Amino acid sequence: MGTSKQVPKRNWAPTETSFRNLLNWLDQGVDSGGQGYVDIRRRLVRFFDRKNCHAADELADQTLNRVARRLEEEGCITKVVPAQYCYIVAKFVLLEHLRHREQNGMALDEVSLASPRTRIDPNSLPNNEELLRSLDLCLEKLRPEDQKLILEYYGGEQQTKIARRKALAARLGLSMNALLIRACRIRSKLETCLQARGAE
Repeated sequence: MGTSKQVPKRNWAPTETSFRNLLNWLDQGVDSGGQGYVDIRRRLVRFFDRKNCHAADELADQTLNRVARRLEEEGCITKVVPAQYCYIVAKFVLLEHLRHREQNGMALDEVSLASPRTRIDPNSLPNNEELLRSLDLCLEKLRPEDQKLILEYYGGEQQTKIARRKALAARLGLSMNALLIRACRIRSKLETCLQARGAE
């Protein structure tokens, strides 16, 4: 609990326990099998899409990571309902994203896991190559099936992602909700690895 406050918010990644606590908090005592998480994440993606953010999925994940971190620090959030609190955090994430993009030309959040070099100008960020090398090394640490899943999940252009993810879920015999939760857990592992390498 005390150590998480020393980690910058952009770099913190949820553990299995903190992710489970987030699911329980979003469900407000009723086990939805992850549906509460899927619903609020979908709404957050739409929020960032309306703000013309190219990395809407990643910003939604970053928002939920911050909420999970706050839950870990505080133990409980009771003054506002979960959806309202998530939107409050999302507004701060959006402001930081826009400020960071203005300062650097494009935010690191815009890096695509599947084809990072297609989303970012190599000259726009001085540590871009270091980030990409670290991402490659962290991907190699995943189990082959997890590596393939995460690359397919985040691959492709924004307009084709939904169809690709439906096809991926069907091929794996998973519901879209189960696929989303699995992808988020793999992404958390990648973020933890990147944080350990000091790449973010």
